[in-house]
Amino acid sequence: MTIESTPENLTPSSTTPADADASHRALPDADAARLALLIVFLVVFIDLLGFGIVLPLLPRYVDELLPNDWADLARGLAIAVLYSSFSAMQFVFAPIWGRVSDRVGRRPILLIGLAGSVVFYALFAYASTLTGEGERMWGLGLMLVSRVGAGIAGATIATAQAIIADCTTPEKRSRGMALIGAAFGIGFAFGPLLAYATLVWFADAPAAPGLAASLLSLLALLLGLRLLPETLRPGTATPHRSWLNLRSLSETLNMPTVGLLVLTFFLATFAFANFEGTLSLLTKRVYDYNNRNNFLIFSYVGFSLGFANGFLYRRLSKTWSEETLMKVGVFQMLLGIAGLGAVASLASRSDTPPSLTLFLLALALAVFGFAFLTPSIQSLISRRSDPHRQGEVLGVNQSFSALARILGPALGLTLFPIGDTPMLPYLIAAVLLGVVLFLTTKIRRV
Repeated sequence: MTIESTPENLTPSSTTPADADASHRALPDADAARLALLIVFLVVFIDLLGFGIVLPLLPRYVDELLPNDWADLARGLAIAVLYSSFSAMQFVFAPIWGRVSDRVGRRPILLIGLAGSVVFYALFAYASTLTGEGERMWGLGLMLVSRVGAGIAGATIATAQAIIADCTTPEKRSRGMALIGAAFGIGFAFGPLLAYATLVWFADAPAAPGLAASLLSLLALLLGLRLLPETLRPGTATPHRSWLNLRSLSETLNMPTVGLLVLTFFLATFAFANFEGTLSLLTKRVYDYNNRNNFLIFSYVGFSLGFANGFLYRRLSKTWSEETLMKVGVFQMLLGIAGLGAVASLASRSDTPPSLTLFLLALALAVFGFAFLTPSIQSLISRRSDPHRQGEVLGVNQSFSALARILGPALGLTLFPIGDTPMLPYLIAAVLLGVVLFLTTKIRRV
């Protein structure tokens, strides 16, 4: 039996969410729901500008801070730990934030996350300045703290998804979820461009990108404080559950179809994160790109993601089912990541860099595929879960996605320096996507 969720079928009970701000409590009409969607889009977009600034720099910053005498495997492991710490915290905190938002409301949780981003991006900026001989290990430690804190704050993305679910009907759910993907894509497109600009304007200030990310998160926080309404309906049944309830993970995975969807998304995200974590190192090794040129590549990724989510997906979702879009997305990812593996292989066989056109085409295919897959699965999970537990169930899915973003880069970054050809991460990702493509055939339309 599937349980679909709409704002209309949330039944009242004697259990009410804790009072937050009464003036932001309810969505009385469709106009208020549209306002909530718009504000969530803007808040996520601005916050992800900061994410797009920091992410391309992280593997390179860490690599520069590490002692020169460390072996390749040790360097790869260290970069993997720093890179994956963000997702490790999302794995733990996404279901917690989702569960708490089912009780106290979406608005306060999203605002807490934005406030945390302000603080920890600023700490990242400070850590970026500790490049002296006696400061590097201290800088690495503070950078780890900043990524752990930013991961805890960023885990509230599941709450943003719950707001989308609160404000959309089942028929429009996938297009609503695509807003998050579009915000991510556009933010990730312009974030690297802003970082590029900061490196041009403030070439001697390594803290500039981190400070820019912190200020953007502050802007998102102020926007949320001023305009974001509460979308959790008053009187929604929210039975008490502990903050970190491992039983809820099991319950979610045992829901009809939902468990298979979570597994599918986990494996696909693992494959995508496998190449995502190594991308800045691949551009350096194959094309000898510096930080500025690397930002342009990440901006291209973001524009591709935004175009796929904000234009292509929203149009195709009017006529294609989520199941179909999901399968198309996985197939595109498989082709794209296999193409990146080919680029890595060709680079080791010749002194001339492989075709940039081939690289950009493969990159676009991988990104388009992930852009098609993500909102489709999120929509299906939301529609097939208990309407009173949407925040929790979406949080569990986000948690497993975060686990994939821990393991994917950890494996990819560890394997990347090994051998003469950095293609192992892409080969493994392509094999995993073959498994995912098979799993999508087991997900039936309900």
